[in-house]
Amino acid sequence: MKPRMALLVSMIFAAAALRLLPHPSNFEPIGALALFAGAHLEKRRAFLIPILAMLLSDAVIGFHSQLPLVYSAFGLIACMGFSLKGRVTASAVTLSAFAASLLFFAVTNLGVWAFDSLYPHTMTGLIACYVAALPFFANSVAGTLFYSAVLFGGFALAERKLPAFAPAQG
Repeated sequence: MKPRMALLVSMIFAAAALRLLPHPSNFEPIGALALFAGAHLEKRRAFLIPILAMLLSDAVIGFHSQLPLVYSAFGLIACMGFSLKGRVTASAVTLSAFAASLLFFAVTNLGVWAFDSLYPHTMTGLIACYVAALPFFANSVAGTLFYSAVLFGGFALAERKLPAFAPAQG
């Protein structure tokens, strides 16, 4: 494995492993991890490598009925990361991280409403579900922004400072 790819894969697995450490509720690297993979890996690997990392961390954390929705949102966020290829800037990453948090919030809470019995399957129940989830959204946004800065910023620093990690010219 080439040094650049090894660093990318290591960063993805390390970010997924951070989920195992104590952290504030919803302050996780999930959205940042998907964006980062989409921005830096070719399409097939942008899904496979992070999903494998997530599955390994979920095997420790525990599986739950909403995982298909979590992984679907994760895949959509990786697709958002494709739009960052070749144009990774602080503002583009920040906007994408916020959009990723919003997408994750929308998809996963829609799933809670649709597939769990916590809320009535009415418009009032849907609104109640989203309102109840709002306190967790702030930590989700903060986590995605923080981990995006760490992943994208750390990788950009490595590319600049260490020639082995610089993109191939050609």
